[in-house]
Amino acid sequence: MTYRTEDIEALLDEGVRNKVYPGAVWAVGDAAGVRASGVTGVLDPDEPEAKVQPGTVFDVASLTKVLAVWPSIGALWEDSVLDLGVPLGALWPEVSGHPVGTVTARQLLTHTAGVPLRAQLKNLYGTDLQIIRAGVLHEALHRPPGGAVEYADRAALTLGYLVEYLSGQRLDQLADARTWRPLGMTSTRFGPLPAEIAAGCAPTELDQDTDTRLKGTAHDFSARLLGGVCGIAGVFTVLDDLAVFLRHMLDASAAPAQVGFGAEWIAYSLTVKTNGLEPARGLFWHPAPGTIDEQDVWVHYGFTGTSMWISPAQDQWAVLLTNKLYYTRDRQPLTDVRNGFRQLAFA
Repeated sequence: MTYRTEDIEALLDEGVRNKVYPGAVWAVGDAAGVRASGVTGVLDPDEPEAKVQPGTVFDVASLTKVLAVWPSIGALWEDSVLDLGVPLGALWPEVSGHPVGTVTARQLLTHTAGVPLRAQLKNLYGTDLQIIRAGVLHEALHRPPGGAVEYADRAALTLGYLVEYLSGQRLDQLADARTWRPLGMTSTRFGPLPAEIAAGCAPTELDQDTDTRLKGTAHDFSARLLGGVCGIAGVFTVLDDLAVFLRHMLDASAAPAQVGFGAEWIAYSLTVKTNGLEPARGLFWHPAPGTIDEQDVWVHYGFTGTSMWISPAQDQWAVLLTNKLYYTRDRQPLTDVRNGFRQLAFA
């Protein structure tokens, strides 16, 4: 396939000029590898000599959900440790008898579980990690399960706790053992990052406590509160590792046998599971706007300005990494760039 590389570069260069983000790294490819890629902009406008590089490390925020939680759940599912349709209380004593015990892992993955919409952990529970965990797992539901699709960070946080209970390992340990290390994703890890790696990381928001930009420490407050590792956010990675991950999703048969999730989990996840409820969702992945039943493009976004798309039907994937959060929390400018990029990448 011929990619519209010049048009992609023009689109992303314009985003830098319009201060949608300081810099960006991008790539498009297929099961065989990267077919086109590029970089634009700087890491930090206050240090214009530091250009974005292909190997720049990004805080990928909610991409943590599909890089750590989703494949770990998939590994447990393929190992027959987890039945997605069983209420959590039937397999997890910690939530038995509590409202969350009535929901299923499938409902959490499709954001139909009815859990409270925002984490707001410190405001609700303080800073003690055990009190936070008990609060999250014992809180009343926002609405009855299965009635609506409502994006909720708590879904991923709860699934992260579930992964740890069922596997006996921390989420970062299981993700590394079953996904990242077998695939060779050597630059993917939860933060906080070592100082030597953090120095070259794309900065995000201003930390009000230190009056410096966050670099190598998760932007997401819940992730920071929980020590850097949780289902909501906290993963840092590079373009090459995401390319490996997405290539595996297109051709799982070519991956090492040690990889914990395979073709069955991937195919099962990239189909609509919301039974007519809108917006349609698969398992943590959702159809890109206007593509369902046409291009079959699935996407996941990160709040810091990161994005991954995949289309098994077209044997294509795409990645766009930015640190848009450096400038603003306003989503619309980047939404326009994302949609334009996806249209060019999957033309």
